[in-house]
Parts: sequence; structure tokens; C-alpha cells
Amino acid sequence: MERAASVISSLLGGGGGSGAQAATVKSVLVYPIKSCRGISVPQAPITATGFRWDRQWMLVNSKGRACTQRVEPKLALVEVQMPPEAFAEDWHPTPDDHMVIRAPGMEPLKVPLSVECATISDVSVWEWTGAAYDEGAEAAEWFSTFLGCPTRLVRFNEETRLTDPDYARGYKTMFSDGFPYLIVSQGSLDALNEILKEPIPINRFRPNILVEGCHPYAEDMWKSVKINKLTFQGVKLCGRCKVPTINQDTGIPSPTEPTETLQTYRSGEVLLRSHKNKRQVYFGQNAVCKESLSANGEGRIVKVGDPV
Repeated sequence: MERAASVISSLLGGGGGSGAQAATVKSVLVYPIKSCRGISVPQAPITATGFRWDRQWMLVNSKGRACTQRVEPKLALVEVQMPPEAFAEDWHPTPDDHMVIRAPGMEPLKVPLSVECATISDVSVWEWTGAAYDEGAEAAEWFSTFLGCPTRLVRFNEETRLTDPDYARGYKTMFSDGFPYLIVSQGSLDALNEILKEPIPINRFRPNILVEGCHPYAEDMWKSVKINKLTFQGVKLCGRCKVPTINQDTGIPSPTEPTETLQTYRSGEVLLRSHKNKRQVYFGQNAVCKESLSANGEGRIVKVGDPV
């Protein structure tokens, strides 16, 4: 048991028997509109579907399919601003509260946070299809003009979208790719940047929780981890698409990096020998929060500086 504890402490970057906290939350990030820029916040409340506001909106094309940076890299340039109080535990929006959206060459767009909208059906993201709220003609015209193709902004409604039961049975998410949280460590990014010709920032990987003070890729093995008093369960290594190749400041993709470097030591061939796609690369751990399964309660907030 002592040896096991020592190994775990080492993986977490802990200080042996000193009793010091091994790691802490460095950043909390929320992405209100799927594939648009995230917001770094001092804290974010836990809900049944992830952090409050995270991927609550997304863009869809004329067929109702999710529109992301994979097809429209320019979405990296779309900035989203929420009211500062929106991340307080007990805050509820009024009809006067808005999400403000900005992009190069465009006038700011204000989207009300508490206004009834029409419902449209056959909205889809990956394998899921359901109904969503349509944010209206002004938002549709704004995004269609910016992207140069018919696009609508939709908001998740009360329909249930369950996570993959093979990995996390009974959990829910909104418009995320598959799971409500993504955890990445600063150590993993630092280790990657040591071997890249040009270092990249963490926004290439779009985590929800960035942890510092642990060894590189320690999050790979986090099957259960406490953040303050909340229990997060690591359920699936995050397979990366082309988005990490897109410069989030310019919206311009790189032909190869960091994917080419990650394939040398973070591919399915190296990490998951039984996986069919040997070329798939992995960075970060998808996670769910155990407390999200129960009724609402106080103190369900992740803050910058929380012990891990």
C-alpha cells in the first residue's frame, strides 16, 4: 500500500508525506458557442450537463448539422462575452441580460439570455439529433455574413442528450462532442512544447479544466479525481481532430502540427494497441462529474486554485 501511495503521489507531482496539495486548477474555461472562442473565468458552476453555459449554443448549416472549426476555421475568431455575474452560483438571467458576440469586420451581436425562442427540429451533432431553440433571423444573418454561407445559431433546449453509455452511463451533455468536461494538465502541454519547433498555447486543445502541478500526461490515468469536494471521473482519452492544428488567434490551420509530433508518441498505435485507428492522436481526458447526477445543491463550483 505504501508503494502504491508513493507511485500515485509521484504521478500527481506530490511531495511525498509533506501533506502539501499535489496539484491545483490553473484555469477554468467555458465555451458558450461550440467551436467559438472560450472564456477563461475564475469559477464555473456544475450543472447536470457540464459547466453552466458550456456549449449551450452552436451553429448549424442549412441541413441542421453542427458547424465547427473542422469545416470553418474562421470560427476561432468569434469572441463571446457573458455578463461577469453569469458564473455566480445562484445567478439567473433577466430579459435585459445578453451574450455579446464579436468577430473581425462585424458589428457586435447581442443575444438575449432569457427570451423565449421558436423551436426547430432535426438539429444534429455527431450521432445525436433533436430539437433546439432558434436564436432568430438577426443572429442567422450575422453568422451567415461572417462565414459566407447559410448558418443559424441555435441554443440547447431541455431535450436529453446522453453521453456514450460504453464510457459514462447516465450522464448528460449539451453540444459538446461527447462528454461534458475535458481535463488537460499544464505538464502535458509543456512536454509537447519541448519537442515542437514552435510552441503552442493551451487554447489549441480547448480544455474545460487546466491543471498544474502534476507530471505530464498524469491525467491519462485519472479514473477518479477530486477537485475540491467534487468527484470527476475520467472516462475516455480525448481523440483529437484537426482543431489543434488551427491557430486560434488567426483562424489559419497548420498542415501538420501539432498532430504530426503527437503521432510519434500519443497515437493509438502507441497508447491503445487494440484500437482500430492507429493514427488517431490523444491529448487530454474526457470526464464526467459524479455530483451532476443528483439534485441541485450548494457549493458545486470549480474555481481557479482549487486543490486536485
